[in-house]
Amino acid sequence: MKRLIKFLIQSNLFIAFAALGLTIQTQVQLGMKPQWHPYLFIIFFATFFDYNLYRLVLIRFKKVKSSEDNLHWANQHEGIFYILLAVFLIGFLVAVFMAKKIVLILLMPLAVLTILYSLPIPKLKNIFFRLREIPFLKLFLIATVWSMSTVLLPVFQLEKVIDNYHVIWMFIERFLFVMAITIPFDIRDIKVDKHANIKTIPVVFGELMAMKVANFTLLLFLVVCLIHYTQQNSVAFILSFIVSSFITFFLLNNKALKLHPFYFYGWLDGSLLIQSVLVILINYIFF
Repeated sequence: MKRLIKFLIQSNLFIAFAALGLTIQTQVQLGMKPQWHPYLFIIFFATFFDYNLYRLVLIRFKKVKSSEDNLHWANQHEGIFYILLAVFLIGFLVAVFMAKKIVLILLMPLAVLTILYSLPIPKLKNIFFRLREIPFLKLFLIATVWSMSTVLLPVFQLEKVIDNYHVIWMFIERFLFVMAITIPFDIRDIKVDKHANIKTIPVVFGELMAMKVANFTLLLFLVVCLIHYTQQNSVAFILSFIVSSFITFFLLNNKALKLHPFYFYGWLDGSLLIQSVLVILINYIFF
């Protein structure tokens, strides 16, 4: 079991399942029963491919060798790494072929943003840069892409009238939650970002202030959820997001847990999956 968990995390399959879980969570929040649609496979395959795209560039074209856990795994298991990439790329293309046109229309700008974020592009004097190098954009770009893909794709798939107020609140909730758990990743990367002259919250304001922003953002997420679902008289959603917020607060601030080798890619990324499981289970088992 331990080897399986390690494989799921290091291969980035775990984060792909987290994205899938959040998208199914959106179905539940929209009043649907979890249903399999091509866009779910698009989310799953695209998340895996996106999170491995930068690793592919480092390993295949720049020949980078690193002790960083996930990159080290890809270096040590290049054959499996390339096979997974090929399988997931094929799966993504098949899912795209089966998806509705409206879903593909939304997918196009997301794909462009992802490529511009992950891969270097040329600018003047043959110098390369990525969108993540624009001051403070890195954090907001990640939260925006996750929110658009896991909230708006299910909405577009329905192709029917939905309360725009409800969708906007859902988007804000997802944005705030992803932002809160992404800030610790910026703290982890503070030395790398300083060297690359990438301005993030911890680089400019320090680690302590960054953690305060992360906790405040998580608190704001909970407040927004309480207001939103109190107005909808949804006890199930209120309970789900209260439990999710307390678990995530613990994960953000537990000093002992931060020493765990899979703190970032396991526990923090796992908070996404924990939330989706809570929403689905509490809504369909206890209410």
